Amino acid sequence: MKFHYTGAFDGNIENLPKREHHPNAVPFKEAKNIKTFSIIVNLASILIMILFAIPYVILAKEYIINSRWGIFTGALCSLLTLFPHELLHAVCFKDDVYMYTAFSKGLLFVVGNEDMSKARFIFMSLLPNLVFGVVPYIIALIFPNLVMLGIMGIVCIGMGAGDYVNVFNAATQMPKGAKTYLCGFNSYWYKKNEVKE
Repeated sequence: MKFHYTGAFDGNIENLPKREHHPNAVPFKEAKNIKTFSIIVNLASILIMILFAIPYVILAKEYIINSRWGIFTGALCSLLTLFPHELLHAVCFKDDVYMYTAFSKGLLFVVGNEDMSKARFIFMSLLPNLVFGVVPYIIALIFPNLVMLGIMGIVCIGMGAGDYVNVFNAATQMPKGAKTYLCGFNSYWYKKNEVKE
């Protein structure tokens, strides 16, 4: 993997890394621009955080009331995972991968143009959410007094909303044996042995 940090995204999706399309490529049915995508994922993020907060708050109510420090450190730790989250995506690539920030739209993202199997694409999409979100959240459910981990888990799970959209698209649109790749802002899938009509 060759990692390239490109800094702030200028908003022009034409400037994102591209590749020559596979002759059988089919575009994912997904948001075609970053503005639409950011609205979808930010709304989904809030909803996901609320859904995951409910069981934890019910379980750890007394600890949360008495742990302002735990709430603050949990929120702070989740923000500190923003860059490591993208790095965990990046390590799943074998070739060049580019990291962008778009703080005004509430997004950080990586782009790599290599082919991936459906399984590797889903793993790449979910890895940081499992490490920074699901694992701390489960630990906090087992030990509700660990408020910092509970808050961090809830926020980090919510921050993965864009990744869950990608997983949903891959799981529902890619047939068995298909490969996927990114080109610019959007994803495509293809099957090698099929001829596109």
